[in-house]
Amino acid sequence: MNQSDKITQLNAGTLPTSTLMDALSIDINLLLKNTLASIKLEHIPKELGITKKMFRAAELIHDTTGFSEFNTLKQHLSDTIRGLACYLVSLQPISIKDKLELIYPLANDNHFGVREWAWLALRPDVANNLPESLMLLKPWVIDSNENIRRYASEITRPRGVWCSHIKELRKEPWLALDLIQSLHSDSSKYVQLSVANWLNDAGKDHPTWVAALCKEWLRKTLSTHTEKICKRAQRNIKPT
Repeated sequence: MNQSDKITQLNAGTLPTSTLMDALSIDINLLLKNTLASIKLEHIPKELGITKKMFRAAELIHDTTGFSEFNTLKQHLSDTIRGLACYLVSLQPISIKDKLELIYPLANDNHFGVREWAWLALRPDVANNLPESLMLLKPWVIDSNENIRRYASEITRPRGVWCSHIKELRKEPWLALDLIQSLHSDSSKYVQLSVANWLNDAGKDHPTWVAALCKEWLRKTLSTHTEKICKRAQRNIKPT
């Protein structure tokens, strides 16, 4: 398949993305026209970044149809459309508990992109309801599914990627220690990478705390999984 045909199918919503470049190449207005033809939506400026386009698209859908399109969006072949379902959840006037319950299957989506949209969409809610969110995410870090465990780590990263920082966790990362502690010897490479990056975030503000925590983990846990996490977590911490 040549690139032109690929973009045509991506914009038609008949082909999942396989790379970030695929996602960036999608014309969100054309995709919405092709997949939600029955809904007349306002034009979304092309100048917006991808996350702002996603939020604006979900906002327009919400303003036009409320939550009625959620099931259609979350089951769509297009991972970008399923990503809009994540943002539609974020716009609902419901509790963070209810939002996490709705996002759970999307956090476990078989497409990597949807799993990213799932945490990006709810991160502001988690930040604005941090104590409750940390409590609600405790069962997630012991879930049998690696995608769910990774979600709990990724959505609470103190700094994160493509998103605002969580000020409380930058100031006091130990507030989320119960979550991260449960993942310190996780066997999943997907989870290990997220936990290491979580600690790397924290280490930019609290290197001594991260170094001490890793030292404690390594002393108590004879695990190659923990070793990998701690090595990557301390990659930017200078030895004392």
